[in-house]
Amino acid sequence: MVRERLNNGFSGWVMFFGAFALLALGVYLTVVNGAPRRFPAEFVIAVLLAILILKGNFIVAPNQAVVLQLFGSYVGTAKQAGLRWVNPLYSKKRLSLRIRNFESAHLKVNDANANPIEIAAVVVWRVVETAEALFEVDDYQNYVKVQTEAAVRNLATSYPYDSHEDGKESLRGTAGRIADHLKEEVQDRLAKAGVEVLEARISHLAYAPEIAAAMLQRQQAGAIIAARQQIVEGAVGMVDMALQMLSGKGIVHLDEERKAAMVSNLLVVLCGERSAQPVVNTGTIYQ
Repeated sequence: MVRERLNNGFSGWVMFFGAFALLALGVYLTVVNGAPRRFPAEFVIAVLLAILILKGNFIVAPNQAVVLQLFGSYVGTAKQAGLRWVNPLYSKKRLSLRIRNFESAHLKVNDANANPIEIAAVVVWRVVETAEALFEVDDYQNYVKVQTEAAVRNLATSYPYDSHEDGKESLRGTAGRIADHLKEEVQDRLAKAGVEVLEARISHLAYAPEIAAAMLQRQQAGAIIAARQQIVEGAVGMVDMALQMLSGKGIVHLDEERKAAMVSNLLVVLCGERSAQPVVNTGTIYQ
């Protein structure tokens, strides 16, 4: 594996002014030799050397790197911003180190429950190892795209779309944990390309159109059942508390039949969807 090593070369300003000084020297020698109408050897040599020196100059912008090669061999990466100078025979390849975004297409996959869903993700990334990005993969930008979509597909098949069970992870219910998992998986895939993943999250999540209506009814039914379960648990607790308080404070003593009637009435009041209509008993509890 080719690993990155820094090679910032020398200050380009020194060589820039040196090239112009060399040109000035060639003109001076031409004038001194008294041959203004022809090009003496001194002038030609000075021009060629100046051009060769200037060819080694290049500019490195902030958050940019220049990969240097000598006849195909990797010799280093220049990252220091400004005007730099290296061997004029080096070839130069520029790479951006800026932070980039990639949003995958809407992918149609099956979740862990075999339900067809549509999912897309946004990945924030940047190049940190220029040598790996340039030499280890054919096209690092296309590599990011393909591997990100593969990671999203694998993630979608590992979790259900939704879950009403407490503590069970799902694509919709535990978005933070899913985002962490997606980031780890994408980073594992892109590490060999010299890419660092800064953030990964799901940007689109929905059931496939052919089952969207049915799954919406299923979600609504599941939500109603979950809500009813909590209501019943709360109502039973309130009824038990009421009976214990009545018995403990000696307010009224009820036999088993009256307790059952009271429990039935309280459950109807607490679990009913409509407001209860009060009934005033003007007789005794047995009439």
